Amino acid sequence: MAETDYSVRSIKGGYDDNLTYLVSCLRTGNQFLVDASVPLKQIKPFVHRRGLIALFITHTHADHTAYLDEYVDAYPNLVSMIYKESEDRIKCNYIKPVKHGDIVTVGQLSLEVYHTPGHYPDSICYLLDHILFTGDTLFVGRTGRTVDKRSDTRSLYRSVYETIMDLPGKTMIYPGHDYGPKMSVSIDENISISPLLQATDEDDFVQRMADYEATRTIES
Repeated sequence: MAETDYSVRSIKGGYDDNLTYLVSCLRTGNQFLVDASVPLKQIKPFVHRRGLIALFITHTHADHTAYLDEYVDAYPNLVSMIYKESEDRIKCNYIKPVKHGDIVTVGQLSLEVYHTPGHYPDSICYLLDHILFTGDTLFVGRTGRTVDKRSDTRSLYRSVYETIMDLPGKTMIYPGHDYGPKMSVSIDENISISPLLQATDEDDFVQRMADYEATRTIES
């Protein structure tokens, strides 16, 4: 698929430099969002007349679903994609549970679902062409954290090292927060700048994560 067949607008706001993405199929005019992290008023100026069709939720931490009610009130036919074991964690008129390996189509755009637990059990990444929407699984310069009581560092290792890092190195990471030196980065570049992505094995990664948490600052 040529890059000119779609556009991706990054919108920053929410609770902690969150990023919501507005994706437009340029052939059909259909649009969808990745996460409900910013107020509707930030998104609405860029929504086409026919309105939003779908919302892809990367995980159910509150900051990523914070404005879902606003979106549903404005667009009652919005279909929300969410990991199949978490559909009861959100309120929406139309919910489509998804699982690893599913393909979801909006307009003429197809997204592949990758279940990537670790930061949270229902974490999902969505692959559109050469763009991977990673939520809080992977940021620019580091992985997500595993301090939530339902997080698991070893699961995160497998999600990042055995799923995401198996994708082509030119794949672009579009994360759920703007925490790095820039908003997006290729997998290859991310590996080169992040010690958390240079572990020799799972145990090494666990130790690197522990060292990171021991020395990190108050910022998320």
